[in-house]
Amino acid sequence: MAIVGLARQGTVLARYLCGQGARVRVTDLRGAQQLQPVMAALQDLPIEYFLDGNPEQVLDDADAVFLSGGISATAPIARAARARGISISNDSQLFLELAPCRTVGITGSAGKTTVTTLLGMMAANSAQYPAVWVGGNIGNPLLADVERMDADDLAIMEVSSFQLELMTRSPQVAAVLNVTPNHLDRHSTLADYAAAKARILDYQGAADIAVLGWDDALAAGLRSRAAGSCWGFGLQRQPGWVNCCHLQDGTLVLEQAGTTIPIMTRAELRLPGEHNLQNVLAACALAGALGIGVPAMRAAILNFSGVPHRLELVRELHGVRWINDSIATAPERTLAAIKSFDCPLVLLLGGRDKQLPWGELAKCAAQRVRHAVVFGEAAAMIAEQLHGAAAQPTQFVEAGSGAKKHIGPTIVGEAPIPDPSPLQIHIVATMEAAVLCAAQLARPGDAVVLSPGCASFDEFYDFEARGAAFRSCVADLQ
Repeated sequence: MAIVGLARQGTVLARYLCGQGARVRVTDLRGAQQLQPVMAALQDLPIEYFLDGNPEQVLDDADAVFLSGGISATAPIARAARARGISISNDSQLFLELAPCRTVGITGSAGKTTVTTLLGMMAANSAQYPAVWVGGNIGNPLLADVERMDADDLAIMEVSSFQLELMTRSPQVAAVLNVTPNHLDRHSTLADYAAAKARILDYQGAADIAVLGWDDALAAGLRSRAAGSCWGFGLQRQPGWVNCCHLQDGTLVLEQAGTTIPIMTRAELRLPGEHNLQNVLAACALAGALGIGVPAMRAAILNFSGVPHRLELVRELHGVRWINDSIATAPERTLAAIKSFDCPLVLLLGGRDKQLPWGELAKCAAQRVRHAVVFGEAAAMIAEQLHGAAAQPTQFVEAGSGAKKHIGPTIVGEAPIPDPSPLQIHIVATMEAAVLCAAQLARPGDAVVLSPGCASFDEFYDFEARGAAFRSCVADLQ
């Protein structure tokens, strides 16, 4: 067996396959020094490593090739495997093939981590499952636990487009929350990205269930592809959906076969923003499809304060709230974050661009953000996008030079300077420098929000590492 990529998924695959007596080879573009902690954790296993590249030699005599999420199905090593007639899989596909219990898969461009976590809490609150397993793309591949699962358990997994693009098996309950532009650096077009998301439904049977967000046109349009029954969710009741969850006169309600059951009022929600209202409605629709009672749903919602790195309050210092939204790796997620606040904002944006549209975010930021601090590889691009949406001319100051040039965007160097424009844009090199800059800019009553709108891979291993670094920097502020 060959494993391409030694990240979380590759590590779990290696341990599982070795435990089944398979001869395992692992290849990774990184070298032994970078992978030392992971290799040390696997040192008890007889793994053959091919590092600093993906040589075709790793495919010799391989029965199957398993791609980690970061490896495209069109990567050269994947194409070489197909040319040899070797099957290609991943940890999520293998888990679904082995799972002894009912499985739920949740995908979408935004909100899937929140919905997966909240549904897990709802299921755990009910008495119908001996054990509830929550994982997948959320951080812990469920393959690691498959041998401990029983037939009466429930497994809930977050699934990404990267995993779905090559999967040929669907969970019994599959949700597509929304499909909006994301990962266009990996999926060359929105159509390709949407097709990958839709695959979560393609291998369901007549006894299975699809759950779709009807407020999103692409997600709602998948209704015709559902082989079994279909549930929907959204802000306002839509005709034609017999089983659904929506808002009715300020109350979240569950409808099933003509019966309407109130869950809770919108005012009782602890999570801010309309996007989180959508997430709660999605989790309730999934819970309803699973037969989980409203008391279990309500208890979970009232006890749920959000997931780490998603609008997470890190601390309040000198009257300023510091918010970690590192999971916002697309402009759409940052747009939702901005709309969640009604106070002045200092917004931290940046990282590695994913070739996504920034226009709507830039327009909203120009109206609702007081300072934008941009950092990382995409800093210049983001600054130009924000400037293009600004209503007033602004001033550019080169970092460290002190030479002022009236050429357009409000781009301030390492230290902020007064600027008359509604939105001031500040460029720094790193996320740590962005925190220090924001600390100088913020005033009592402001919220400083790290909501980057970009991938983390220019500076960090993943969004969790970026969020952890943000927490650490904020903790050091005096």
